[in-house]
Amino acid sequence: MHSLLLAPQSKEAGFGIDLSPSSARIMFSCVGCFWVLLSSALVAVCSFSFISPAWIVKDHARGEDSVSFGLLWHCSESLDHMYRCYTFGGLGRFAEIPSSSWQTSAVLCSGGCALLAVSSLLAIITIFLPGGTCERRICTLAGYMQMAAVFIMASGLLVYPFGLNSSLVKSFCGNSDIYYAGECQIGWGYMLAIVGVMLTLFLPFFAKYAPKEQLSPTPLPTLL
Repeated sequence: MHSLLLAPQSKEAGFGIDLSPSSARIMFSCVGCFWVLLSSALVAVCSFSFISPAWIVKDHARGEDSVSFGLLWHCSESLDHMYRCYTFGGLGRFAEIPSSSWQTSAVLCSGGCALLAVSSLLAIITIFLPGGTCERRICTLAGYMQMAAVFIMASGLLVYPFGLNSSLVKSFCGNSDIYYAGECQIGWGYMLAIVGVMLTLFLPFFAKYAPKEQLSPTPLPTLL
């Protein structure tokens, strides 16, 4: 009774801090919106890096054309700035990817991107759901999917350098070997994929606090 009488007086005096469940729901809603935006942005980053032809690059040297390799593309730029790209694999031509390691990496990275895209769609759905058990379950499911996507895409990025010892890469990069690019270097596409996977690590954490409604609706005491 005494605390109930103190609460209105403290609010009138301007010294009270409202930590009611309604204000907590607003905070969690903001976390949920940030989670949705970050998930959508990382889907775009992973997809763009996946189709990028600049995972391994070699600049112009000694009158030679510059070359670049991606998961699915091989591009070259001549000295007269003529840019040509050729696809390794495609519909019915997956075996054209020059290394089994790159084939494995392509499967893992594309699977991780697809899983991340589905989890992002689930995150968007939670915005339109009322707070409750259904919303918490969807957030939990999306968080687990994002965690799995991290491990799958990270495995794909770790497997990719094993393909540097293929005959095609050696013909352009010289004495290249596993985790050694020879005369070539790591391109921005591969680095962008690494940054995307590192940022995806934070998504399961935000998914935990994304629901609008707390698990325990017990009102918090008013601080004087």
